[in-house]
Amino acid sequence: MNKEKLIATRESYGKAITELCSKYEDLVVLDADLAAATKTGVFKAKYPERFFDCGIAEANMIGVAAGLASTGKIPVASSFAMFAAGRAFEQVRNSVGYPKLNVKICATHAGLSVGEDGATHQCNEDIALMRTIPGMTVICPCDDLETKYAVKAALDTKGPFYIRLSRLASAQINEEGYQFKLGKGVTVREGKDITIIATGLMVERALDAAEELSKENIDARVINIHTIKPIDEEIIIKAAKETKGIVVAEEHSKIGGLTSAVCDVLCKNCPTRVESVSVNDEFGMSGPAKQVLDFYGLNSENIIAKAKEILK
Repeated sequence: MNKEKLIATRESYGKAITELCSKYEDLVVLDADLAAATKTGVFKAKYPERFFDCGIAEANMIGVAAGLASTGKIPVASSFAMFAAGRAFEQVRNSVGYPKLNVKICATHAGLSVGEDGATHQCNEDIALMRTIPGMTVICPCDDLETKYAVKAALDTKGPFYIRLSRLASAQINEEGYQFKLGKGVTVREGKDITIIATGLMVERALDAAEELSKENIDARVINIHTIKPIDEEIIIKAAKETKGIVVAEEHSKIGGLTSAVCDVLCKNCPTRVESVSVNDEFGMSGPAKQVLDFYGLNSENIIAKAKEILK
């Protein structure tokens, strides 16, 4: 893990669609008056004729994206997760999911790390919402490189995609040569005592926790689940059988997100004790991103505490 160069996954997304545009002649990008924040402005500057600002009308933007997809275009629609998944849910479900259209929704500013914007803009429910839509692929990349591969995989694969991106900069987890595969989790650290399953910016915190646990002779395995739907059942079951329990770490409500997805797999195949480092049944609050994350326990210290609780 490299912490010297911190990059937000929304930055990586803006660069990725701009770099990939020349390879996909049907690619078009839509935004809802947030191009500077979502980083689609990078694309707009280079390909203005293939960029559409739909204004502060997210539901309409998804409808426009659906219409473009029905003509053979590959529309990529962006806004904050609260609006792309929340405000426009009906259009995502009925106009994109139901007809199985080739629309890619790349939602930024997910989770609590939106920080100062507060509870109205923080989104801890989007994974749960998108998981319920039949045929929707849900991805939450952990770093710069994984985001670029995730965007390319979405463009190469027909059907609706939801890619969850962060405002907060994160460390580089993966190195060049990393093989991204849809629906496949990645073991980023081997271990035999406890397993930490994480997604998005919580992968960095999971690795920090594993490093601290190693100082107490606790060997923690860390798994990065970038594709939450369809989820890699095999890697989860294997971890449950080979370690003493699982801690799930996610910047999302523990209801309906990665925690729920992991428990669904284990209840059916390999009942295992699971602890969750996630947002409880509550709204966020305004404040600096890292302080907000700490306030809600989304940090390595809480992951460590949950791991030790299982190992007792």
